[in-house]
Order: sequence, then C-alpha cells, then structure tokens
Amino acid sequence: MYVSIIIPTFNRAGFICRAVDSVLKQSFEDLELIVVDDGSRDDTRRIISRYNDKRLVYIYQENRGVSAARNTGLAAAKGRYVALLDSDDFWLIHKLRHQLLFMSRTGFKISQTLEIWTRGGKRFNQGLKHQKSAGWIFEKSLRMCMISPSCVMMEKDLIRQGKYYFDEKLPACEDYELWLRVTLEHPVGLVPLALTVKQGGRSDQLSRKITGLDLWRIYALKKILEQKKLPEDKRAGVLTALREKAGVYISGCLKRGKEEEALRIKELVFQVSAQQTADQIHDKA
Repeated sequence: MYVSIIIPTFNRAGFICRAVDSVLKQSFEDLELIVVDDGSRDDTRRIISRYNDKRLVYIYQENRGVSAARNTGLAAAKGRYVALLDSDDFWLIHKLRHQLLFMSRTGFKISQTLEIWTRGGKRFNQGLKHQKSAGWIFEKSLRMCMISPSCVMMEKDLIRQGKYYFDEKLPACEDYELWLRVTLEHPVGLVPLALTVKQGGRSDQLSRKITGLDLWRIYALKKILEQKKLPEDKRAGVLTALREKAGVYISGCLKRGKEEEALRIKELVFQVSAQQTADQIHDKA
C-alpha cells in the first residue's frame, strides 16, 4: 500500500459520497481509504456499506471529536504516505498523482496543494492573508493556520515518531496546534496546483459552531511554549503571537460583559510570560 487517505466524518451523510468518490476515482490507484465514522446518527454507515471496493476501510467509534477520529485513522494507516480529507471537501482526479510526484522529486516529508474555495456551490477568491507559502513557515503559521487538512500529505514515518498526532483535548484549532509542531521541525512543500475543493459557509462546520476560537489558539501557543527545546528566536515569536491573540480574545470578552473570563486569560498570559522569563534566566545561568 503506497498511500493511506483518512476521512473523519460525523453526521455528514449528505456530503460523504462526494468525498469518498473523489478518492476512489483518483488516477493514482495504489491506496487505501479509511473512513472513520465518529459516532454518526444519520445514514453514514448505510451509505458507506454500498461501496464495493476493497480499498475502502470503514471504522466506527463512539463520538470523541474530529481529532480522535483522525488519530484513529492515522494509527490504522498502512501506507508509506498518509493524506487527510475532510468529509465535506473533495479532490480533483489527479490530486494524489501530482502530489506524490512532487514529493518524490523534491524530498519534502510533508506537502500540501492549493485549494479552490466554494460557498453555497459557488467559487470565491481567497484573501491575500490566506495565500499558502512553502518552506519553513513556522513564523507565518503563528498568525493563522497555514496548512489545510484536506490538502496535506506526509510521510507515515512522521506519524511513527509518535509526535504528530492531533491533540484530542482541543475542541477546536487542533490543526493549528499540530501544524505549529510540525513546522518547527520540517519545511512544507507546496504543489502549485489547485487540486482540493473546500466547501464552506455552512452552520454545521466546526469553525462556525465554536465561538471564541482565539481561546484555543492561546492554549495551542501555550503548549508550544512549554516545549523545553524551543529555539530562543522561535520563543519570542510565539510569545508575541500569544499576547496578540489574548488581547483580541480579552477585548471580545469585555465587550460581552465577561469580565471574569477576561481576567482569567490575563492571569494565564502573565503566568506564561513569567515562566518564560524564569526559564530564560535559568538557561543563561
């Protein structure tokens, strides 16, 4: 098996067929498709059972969230490479072929493609801040998530190292946190072709259901700072990003009359900053 594709899904019976079809109809065929059903209560199981393709693996688990579903798929993957696809997105037919050829030629251990954004079935252009970059993108990734799960492919060896799994304690921004850890240690390749179609604008999407997403980015940055071997130049950038996102979140709390929550995050940032200062003094002693 050359590449394993993981689709986590939860109550997406109306979208899962398009995602699955876009994988099974790829021009590159040496693959396995692992659909991890995270406790769906709709027709997902019945829909998947209709497929007669030995490359398709269906795993059902009790609802534990998208991170747990992706991690289940990553643990089960047998391919040399692994690729992720959200159940409401889909790929163009040559996505895998182009990306695998790119990684073979360039030697990148992780890469992503460009993507087409749609809303309500209509294409729309991304803003400049969403433009993808290649290479060492850690600093750019601090501002916002620069890697799209449905676009990414990586060598399975990265997973075998035991470090690059999604944090199941984060209800949101779990991809932001993971890609920060990855980009600290690896450059990211970029296939200059739009081969992934991202469908947005629906109320059931995680980014729309969870308010105050900056809170989870704050916790993600805090986790990065707690790494003992974080390079000094990177540490300064993470601290700056933490303070900026905390400022935005605190401002939002105060506008909504959530003074206690604003004070809690102020205290958290103060404690993190104080600990970082103490660690710097200790390291220089």
